[in-house]
Amino acid sequence: MKHHYTTFSLNYLLVLAITVFTGTANAQSEPFDCDYNAYLFQYNDVYAIDLASGSSYLVKQDVTPNSINGAAYNSADGYLWGYYGGRQIVRMGKNFDTDIYTIPEIPPTGMNYIGDIDLFGQYYFRAGGSTYYHVDLNPESPTYLTYMGSNTLSQSINVHDWAFNAADNMLYTVEKKTNRLYRIEVETGNVENVGEVPILSGNNYTYGAVYFDVDGNFYVSANQTGTVYIIRNVQNIVGGIMDSNVFAFGPASASNDGARCPSAPVPQEDCLNGIDDDGDGLIDCDDPSCSGVAACPVIQLASSGNNGGLESNDRLANLISKRNYYRAKSNYKFNPLTAKRVKRNKNYLRKGVYNPSAIELNALVPLNVIGESSTVESAPEDLLALTNASDIYAVDYLKGTETSSALMVIKTEDKVYEHSKFICDRFLGAQLLSVSTIQLREKDFIRSIIKQADGATEFALSFSARLNENNQFVIESHWNIDAYQEDTAYYNFQIWSNSVDDLLKLADEILNLLESNASIAAFASSTPPPVFVKSARYERGAVHMNVVNNNRSEEISLEGGIKRTETSETEQVGLQTALAGYIDTVAVETGNIFDFGFRISNTNGDTPDDLFVADAPWGVDDSQVGTTIHNYEVMQTEDAYMGEGYPVERNVNLSATTDTYVGVYRAMSPRFKAVDLSNYDNLAFTASGSGALEVQLIQGDGSFLTTTIDLSAEEQAFYLPANEFKTSNGGNGDFSSVKVVQFNMKSNSGAAENKQLALKAIEFTSASMPAPFVDENLNKSIVSPNPMETEATLYFYDEVAGEYTLELFDRNGRNISSHTQEGNSVAGQNTISIARKGLQAGLYFYRVESSSKRVWSGRILVK
Repeated sequence: MKHHYTTFSLNYLLVLAITVFTGTANAQSEPFDCDYNAYLFQYNDVYAIDLASGSSYLVKQDVTPNSINGAAYNSADGYLWGYYGGRQIVRMGKNFDTDIYTIPEIPPTGMNYIGDIDLFGQYYFRAGGSTYYHVDLNPESPTYLTYMGSNTLSQSINVHDWAFNAADNMLYTVEKKTNRLYRIEVETGNVENVGEVPILSGNNYTYGAVYFDVDGNFYVSANQTGTVYIIRNVQNIVGGIMDSNVFAFGPASASNDGARCPSAPVPQEDCLNGIDDDGDGLIDCDDPSCSGVAACPVIQLASSGNNGGLESNDRLANLISKRNYYRAKSNYKFNPLTAKRVKRNKNYLRKGVYNPSAIELNALVPLNVIGESSTVESAPEDLLALTNASDIYAVDYLKGTETSSALMVIKTEDKVYEHSKFICDRFLGAQLLSVSTIQLREKDFIRSIIKQADGATEFALSFSARLNENNQFVIESHWNIDAYQEDTAYYNFQIWSNSVDDLLKLADEILNLLESNASIAAFASSTPPPVFVKSARYERGAVHMNVVNNNRSEEISLEGGIKRTETSETEQVGLQTALAGYIDTVAVETGNIFDFGFRISNTNGDTPDDLFVADAPWGVDDSQVGTTIHNYEVMQTEDAYMGEGYPVERNVNLSATTDTYVGVYRAMSPRFKAVDLSNYDNLAFTASGSGALEVQLIQGDGSFLTTTIDLSAEEQAFYLPANEFKTSNGGNGDFSSVKVVQFNMKSNSGAAENKQLALKAIEFTSASMPAPFVDENLNKSIVSPNPMETEATLYFYDEVAGEYTLELFDRNGRNISSHTQEGNSVAGQNTISIARKGLQAGLYFYRVESSSKRVWSGRILVK
C-alpha cells in the first residue's frame, strides 16, 4: 500500500527551529536494526521478551525519570520511540540512552498510552478517546519530527495497544472484554471489525502489549496473566475465520506496552518432530503453542490436592520417607469421585463471621467461580504430623470426572509454611517449565508452570496472608521462603490449575474471602528467579540439572546442606558451575549423597532459586508394637559402582528386638513410583545377620512378591532371580514394576527375639553368581569355561580397588590388540568377560596387571 502523508500549514524549517530538545543528545547511540526481541515497557523499565518462550529479563531499569507509553519500533531509523507525556516523545538506542524531543503542537490531552510506527516512519498514538495523533519520525523526510495532525477513528473501541503489520501496513488491535480483532486504516480512521478471537473468548483482560512478526502473525499479551496469544496471518482473515492459540506465558504487568520490529521472524515450534524448533527448551506438546495442535492435547488435567504438600528436608527426611512408604505399602489412592462434596453455605463471603486470626480454613475456599461441576475435600491429613502446619484443608475442583484445579489452605503459627509447591514437585520428578508473574489487584504474584511426571501440566501460585498490628491482612508472595516475615501466623495458599485463567479467578476470590474477615492493608512480593532449574535429579555421585538462564548468567553457585546418608549429619557445601546459553544441562559432582537442599545464585545477583534433590530413600519399618530399634545406620557405599546393573546406593546395619517383625526398606525412586527393572535377571546383595530374612518387592499395583533366605554371622553374597520371588498365590514374579524392596526379619516364636542385619552391595543385575575360587591362593586367577567356545569369564582377586589392563597373546607371544581391555577393579573378587571375537581355535595366553602392580596370568584354550 502506498503511504500518503497528511500535510498541514506548518513550515518545516520553523517547526525544526522551535522544536525543543531536552535531555542529553547521544550521537553515539546505535540503532536496534530489527532486533528479534520484543521489548516490554513497564513504567520506565524495559524488559527483553523472547516471544517463543515468554521468558523475559530486565535490560534497563529507570530508562527515563518518567514512564514511557505508546512504545514502538521505527523501521525508518531502527530506533525505539515512545510517548513521554505532555508534548514530549523519546527516542532510545540499542544501549537505551535516550533523546527527548518536545513537539509543541502535540495536544495536551493526557497520557497517550497507545502507539506504533508504520513502515514509513509515521508515528500514530492516542489516549482513551477516538482521536489519534500523527508525528513524522522518518529522518529522510522533509517533515521529520513534525506534528502532522490528528484523525478520528470511525468507531469507539476500548483498546490498550496497537501495532502495524508489515504485510499490509495496517494497524491491528484487540478490544478488552469483547475480544474482537480490529483492522484500522490510519489514513482514513476506518475501523474494521474482523471478528472475535476464538482463543480469547470469555476473557476480560487488558491487552496492553501487542506485536507482529514478518509473516503477519499477531501476538497479544494479557496484562493480568502475562499469557501471549497468537492470531496467525491476520492480513488474510476474511469472514471472521481465524487461527488463534496460546503461544507462550510471559510476565504480567499493571502497565504494559510493547514494541518490536514487525519484519523480524519469530521461531515457531513444529509440534511433531521431537525437536525444540523455537529454542525455548520445550519440545513438541510441552510447548504452549502446540496446545490442541496436531497430536497435542489441550491442557486439561491437574493433580489432586491429596498428593500435594511437601518435599523432604533435613529434619523430616525419615518421617516423610515413612509416610510415602506406608502409602506405597497400602497402595493408597485418593478417589475424588467418592470424596465428600463441598458446597456454599449461608456464611460464604459474609462479613464479620470469624475473628481474622481464627478463620475456619474451609471458609477460605472459593466456590462456584470457575465453572466447576463439583468441589470435593482432598486434604492430605497425614501432613499434619510431618510439617509446621497446625491445620490443613484441601479441595479438588472437578469438571466432569477430572480434576481441573486444586487448592490447599494451610494454617501455620509462627512462620510461613515450609514446603513450597515448586520445590516439592521438582523433587518428585516434575519439570518447572516457566516462572513469571500474574497480576491480582494490580500487584505481582509469582506464577509457575509445572509439568508433572505423569504428563499433567499445571499453572501454580502460592501466597500467604498474615495479620499486622492493626489486625489487617498483609499478603506476601515470594519465591524464597526466607523472604517471608518470621514470628507470625499465616494462612498459606497453594493453588494449581490446568488453566491460567481459572488460577487467576481462584486467587482473586481467595482475596475476596479474606477481605470478608478483615481488610487487606498491603501486598509484599519479590521477583521470580530469572535463572531456575527446570528439572533435576541425583544419580551416581552427581546432581544433574537442566537450567533455564533468562538473564544470561555465566555462572551459578550452589550453597546448601548435603547428607551423605539418611542417618548422617548435614555438611554445608559451596559449589560452582558455568552456564552456556539460554538452556544448559549441567552436572555438579557431589560424590555419593542421600539428599542435597541448596540455593542457586546467579552472577547477576537476581532472585535465587531454591531446590531439593535426593536419591531414593532407605527407611526402617518399626511399626509393630513389640519392636524396639537398638541401632539403625545407613552408611555410604565404600567403592564407586562399576557394574552395568541398577545399583541401590548405600549400605544398612540394623539391630532390634521384636516379637513380630522388623525390617528395612528402600524405594526405587524418590517419589515411591514403580521402576521397570525387567532388563535385569537378579537382585544381588551381600548380607549377614541372624535367622531367616524375608525379601519382599512391593509392585506398582500394591501387590507383593516374596522370597526367603537364611542369614549367617558370616557375610554371604546372594543372587536372587526374578522367578524365585512368588506372588501371594504362588505364581512366579518379575522385575517389571518394582516400587519398594524391603528386608524383613520375623520372630518365629512370637516372643521377643534379638535381630541383626547388615546389607551392602545391593543391585539389580544380569550378572550371575561369580564362580567361587577353588584354590585358597588368591594370587591365582581362573578362566571359566576353559576351553571356551564363544565367551569365557576371567576371575581374579585384588585387595584394593583400582584399574586393570588385560592383554591376550598367541603361542608366539604376539599381542592380539583387538582383545586388549581396560577397566576398573574393586577390592575383592573381580570378573572380566572375554569374547572370542574371531579367535581361531588354539592356545592363547593372558596377562592381567592392576594399578597396584599385581599381575595374574594363565592360559586359555579356544575350541
